[in-house]
Amino acid sequence: MRRYMRALMLCMVFAVFSGLYVYSRLFYSDVAARRNGAKKILIPLRASGARRGVTDKNALSFNWYIMRQQEAAGTRPEPPMHLAVVACGERLEETLTMIKSAVLFSVKRLHLHIFAEDQLHAGFIEALESWPGFIRYRFSYRVYSIRFPNENAAEWKKLFKPCASQRLFLPLILEDVDSIVYVDSDILFLQPVDLLWRFLSDFNSSQLAAMAPEHEEPRIAWYNRFARHPFYGRTGINSGVMLMNLTRMRSMFFKNDMTSVGLRWEELLMPLLQKYKLNITWGDQDLLNIIFHYNPESLLEFPCQWNYRPDHCIYGSNCASAEEDGIYILHGNRGVYHDYKQPTFRAVYEAIKKYTFGTDPVTSLLEPLEEELLKTTHTYCGKSHTLFTKRLRNSVAKINRKTRER
Repeated sequence: MRRYMRALMLCMVFAVFSGLYVYSRLFYSDVAARRNGAKKILIPLRASGARRGVTDKNALSFNWYIMRQQEAAGTRPEPPMHLAVVACGERLEETLTMIKSAVLFSVKRLHLHIFAEDQLHAGFIEALESWPGFIRYRFSYRVYSIRFPNENAAEWKKLFKPCASQRLFLPLILEDVDSIVYVDSDILFLQPVDLLWRFLSDFNSSQLAAMAPEHEEPRIAWYNRFARHPFYGRTGINSGVMLMNLTRMRSMFFKNDMTSVGLRWEELLMPLLQKYKLNITWGDQDLLNIIFHYNPESLLEFPCQWNYRPDHCIYGSNCASAEEDGIYILHGNRGVYHDYKQPTFRAVYEAIKKYTFGTDPVTSLLEPLEEELLKTTHTYCGKSHTLFTKRLRNSVAKINRKTRER
């Protein structure tokens, strides 16, 4: 009996010292990680002109676990994709629905740059911080005040729609960001942002931005029929979805029709507005068309399925890439999410807006949407309703696979 007691005591002493050893190793590895600049927790960054709210504790705990696993493996976390949007006026709910679609389907982590009027800041923070932890883990964010050059702020702010021209100043504001996806608030991602982000690797040495054409059919296109200023290509470009290499944009000298020498981005914008402000209709989009008219080698043109708008179906289907492979990104310009002129677009918006995180996306999103789309077949866009769910079905399937793996 005494032998058994001695053996038990020895085992207990051994267990205590083993526990102390493991604790000490964890402690010193943690200190070393801090000295090397490693961050244990990924949280929304705070900076001048930016705000963030209280961080979700469950998301932070999971982030801490992931970071420790990466430290143990000697790897660094993969840099996030950067996504920017501008929201003014009554655009809070619309912008949150866009963000919801981006976060829901994307694979890599996102960092959101939200430029908004000050009265909208609290609404963004409250809504984003209320999302469940497993969703909050997928993104971080910063909310910025609207910023224009002081001497011409009023003129820039009222150009076309309120605050829309803010996108022109992203290269100057986001000085530490290399590349970014800019989208209008009325965008809906039906595929992961990752697929759009990959276009950056397709840039050649001279390209610094990517956009889709304004139209595919010149006979019904706007720029080649009505524009009173230079524009890109045959039918112009639409800036609702814009991929930008900000580093290249900051360093390039742009050819123009005002000087015999190239001008940097910050030197180009105001003279361009002063020259063409009486001739432009679509504000900052027209200015981008003028810039890339004189610098076509700097633009990568991606297919219309990446910026699918009512113009692609209201006169009959005229986006070949979408007909072949489905719609990747939906652009509900002209307010079609909020009226009944184009019920097909409205149905997709309402389905994503109403979807509850964590529920089955097939029964809670895809199937109700397909039922609603069948009610729109009396419209030209409704006749092409299968294009609206072709890629979405794949995205939903991937969500379910990730849910089963958790």
